[in-house]
Amino acid sequence: MFVWRCFPIANTGHQTNEEIRDKEVRLISESGEQLGIMSSQEALRLAEERSLDLVKISPNAVPPVCKLMDYGKYRFEQTKREKEARKNQRVVEIKEVRMSPSIDVNDFNVKLRNAQKFLSEGNRCKVTVRFRGREMAHTNIGQDLLLKFAEECGEVAVMDKSPKLEGRHMSIFLSPKPAKDAKK
Repeated sequence: MFVWRCFPIANTGHQTNEEIRDKEVRLISESGEQLGIMSSQEALRLAEERSLDLVKISPNAVPPVCKLMDYGKYRFEQTKREKEARKNQRVVEIKEVRMSPSIDVNDFNVKLRNAQKFLSEGNRCKVTVRFRGREMAHTNIGQDLLLKFAEECGEVAVMDKSPKLEGRHMSIFLSPKPAKDAKK
């Protein structure tokens, strides 16, 4: 026994033309004026006369509201707007800067400049101090180092959380200051 199955390619979200099974609909013309309440067959005939599509825009209303429009053109413009919105979105990354508690001044300054560059680009920054061997007995050195780092980045960033020790790593998160605060 063979059963033929037909699945729609995509769910458009709107009922159009013959998909509208309601007895009566409130019709709006392509220019936006109210054409009144009429049967769905009559609305569909009117849409075919004007070579437009009948689209149900408010299915929960009583009676449902339908509009005459060029649905293909509407979908094209909608996807174009969505594509433009995605293009303008910015994904914030978390960059990491790693140090040891016995870091030298110049190395510290290099790490500081890198973190400030990441923050000025709008990314968050995770600053980590890794303890090795006997350094675990002196976690206060790492904590002081992280607090100094956050203080040095104070012009462009705010510290999200105070230093936290997780295993052999102590870390803080820095977020860029909002644009209005950075200008002050």
